[in-house]
Amino acid sequence: MKLSIVIPAYNEEARIGGCLNSILAEMNGKNYDMEIIAVNNASTDKTGEIIASFSQVKLVNEPSKGLVKARRAGYLASTGELVANIDADTRMTPGWLDQVFKEFSKNKKLVALSGPFIYYDLSKNARAAVKTFYYLGFFSYLINRYVLGVGSMLQGGNFVVKREALEAIGGFNSDFDFWGDYFSTIFFKKPYETVKRDFKVKYANTMAKIKE
Repeated sequence: MKLSIVIPAYNEEARIGGCLNSILAEMNGKNYDMEIIAVNNASTDKTGEIIASFSQVKLVNEPSKGLVKARRAGYLASTGELVANIDADTRMTPGWLDQVFKEFSKNKKLVALSGPFIYYDLSKNARAAVKTFYYLGFFSYLINRYVLGVGSMLQGGNFVVKREALEAIGGFNSDFDFWGDYFSTIFFKKPYETVKRDFKVKYANTMAKIKE
């Protein structure tokens, strides 16, 4: 099972290096079949140059600005049976990869895996507020999944999905313009019926960014 990690990046010269280094550190010593794809999304800074300096990373240039367009470009350039999406300003936590491969290996019906961010540079009070937000998001997921039966919600910058499921719903719809950092809502219906929200990734950002 091959995992493709897609990272969309727009003017992320200050953060993309740390993100890529955290992924490479997590890969170190492990024998997983993987590829890293970073999408330079019409950046006007040195984001593309920094990505190109990593020999283990495939650089994709998407000149049309927009998060969904960047994710779609990365997805189309990927070859893995699993496609992960993380943000350029995140840091992958130890055990993230092990969790992904473990969950998809033990449950053949699992189509997607997602989880919350850990905002490690925020105060305790701010973290508590974010935690409340995630509880509300999880409640929304439970209503959509088990009451309304319309699908499941994934955290936009921290999810892994099977390629066959993305193909079944037509991939990423680039007709949508999305500029925020919160949720990408992807709905899977039968036979893609199992979604698990379980793992975490550190998120290197500030409250100012959260408010955008």
